[in-house]
Amino acid sequence: MGGAAVAEVQPAESVLQFRRFALAVCVIGVLVQLGLTAYYLGMGHKAQPHHVPVGLVSPAAERTQVAGLLTEKGYFKVTDYATADDLEIAIKRRDVYGGVDITGTRPHLYVASAAGPAAAALLRTTFTSVVQQQTAAELTKLASEGDRIPVSQAQQLNSPPPITDVVPLPDDDVNGVSLGFLTQALALGGTIASMGLGRLIPRTRRSWRRGIAHVSILAVYAVGSAAAVLWSMGWFGVGVTADRSEMLGIFSLISLAITASTAGAVALFGPAGALIGAMYFTLGTVISGASILPEFLPAFGRHLGANLPTGAGVQAVRDNLYFPAADIQGHLIVLSLYAGLGAIVVLVTNMLPNRRNQTSEVDLDLAHRLEGSERREAVKL
Repeated sequence: MGGAAVAEVQPAESVLQFRRFALAVCVIGVLVQLGLTAYYLGMGHKAQPHHVPVGLVSPAAERTQVAGLLTEKGYFKVTDYATADDLEIAIKRRDVYGGVDITGTRPHLYVASAAGPAAAALLRTTFTSVVQQQTAAELTKLASEGDRIPVSQAQQLNSPPPITDVVPLPDDDVNGVSLGFLTQALALGGTIASMGLGRLIPRTRRSWRRGIAHVSILAVYAVGSAAAVLWSMGWFGVGVTADRSEMLGIFSLISLAITASTAGAVALFGPAGALIGAMYFTLGTVISGASILPEFLPAFGRHLGANLPTGAGVQAVRDNLYFPAADIQGHLIVLSLYAGLGAIVVLVTNMLPNRRNQTSEVDLDLAHRLEGSERREAVKL
């Protein structure tokens, strides 16, 4: 009778635990979805620019007025340059997204669509609007004074203002969305690889050799995934003019930063550590700056995105593809820290003894079944 009572209690407890776990999963899923939805809509529904860096070439007498027009709404952050050539050099170094030269007879706008179509569009719209307002004011003043102007001057005033795209996007990527898709592919592939590798590692004793093998496999995968991405880019004519070896190195570092940091998180926190990789794919790719420029994101997303493997990776790839004069050292340092720290965690956790017979903490269903079979055979013998 006592055994029957115990047998009845255990299923009841199992059902209760299952219900609690299912409820917790549902609640967490709803909260995550709510937070991501609110954040995504906050970014994309009405994206507001914040201090977009632009350059200005102007006479000293007009500098204050023009700079005030650019900064009055907080959209732009203005840097002064002596000549239009200096401004173009700064654009090619990606110090600024564009700028305006008002030293000539007509204002001249310089943009870089490859730095971000949204910034280029904002500059074009603002520049055209200001020029049109100034032209209308000048024509109104002349009309009120009763002055007559030559037809050629009137045509010049009404002609579209000159705009130069210093670093345009390739013809095959007119919307500039390729980098976002490439980042998503690397993030998703790296996360799946890290989780799959953890599931497939046999339950052997931990040692430094095992740790080196784990990190080596991550490195080999990183190079392989980078080569696959680089190869697929060639199908669509993306990055055909870039240095292939440099691109391979950058893509490999991005992949290793994602896989190693995810693997390190799994080694520390178990299966829950895989959420790091999921965050790279869901949140990291959105705030990476690939599709939405950092200056168009809320402050939290702007700073977080720049310090994630996806954000640093996108900026390094963009600069290598379109802005070879830009300094990408900072982005490479961020990627190297993620890759290095993740690899160190994997090495250390593989060298430290486990609480259970110094074996891997990864519990494989296959291993359980094999162990169960061995025990049953031993009992029969």
